[in-house]
Amino acid sequence: MSLRLPQTLSLVSRYIRKTPVQFPTFTRRCLDTSAKNLSTGLPKLDKEEIDVTFVKANGERIKAKAKIGDTLLDTVVNNSIDLDGFGACEGTLTCSTCHLIFKQKDFDELPEKPGDEELDMLDLAYDLTDTSRLGCQITLTKSMHGLEVSVPATINDARK
Repeated sequence: MSLRLPQTLSLVSRYIRKTPVQFPTFTRRCLDTSAKNLSTGLPKLDKEEIDVTFVKANGERIKAKAKIGDTLLDTVVNNSIDLDGFGACEGTLTCSTCHLIFKQKDFDELPEKPGDEELDMLDLAYDLTDTSRLGCQITLTKSMHGLEVSVPATINDARK
């Protein structure tokens, strides 16, 4: 016995309608709830923020909101802070334009020490101090809330 396509589709369609589909609870909630109501039940996706202040060589203080887990370079970019040439290599450790100077207390509390590549780039930076770091290598944590860093007067793009 051979069925034609319309008859076959009709049989399949009847079978599907009579067979209950079991979804996991979360999937059922997603299907049964409007997007507006669903958003209230999901975890907040925004990252926590902390305050960071960049102090330019001329004394100008620039306050910014920074997301935990971002780098100081990300903070400058995300807040459209105008620091000449800052982060020219986009955090690839091939320049020293995101050179920042930390207070000794803050420098000592940084979770990670500079690696050899960062130290090599820092050797090429202007106004180098014992508490200098590259902003692209500093990942922000909750304990850094209120961090204040100094921006050197001049930069040296080590790529040139």
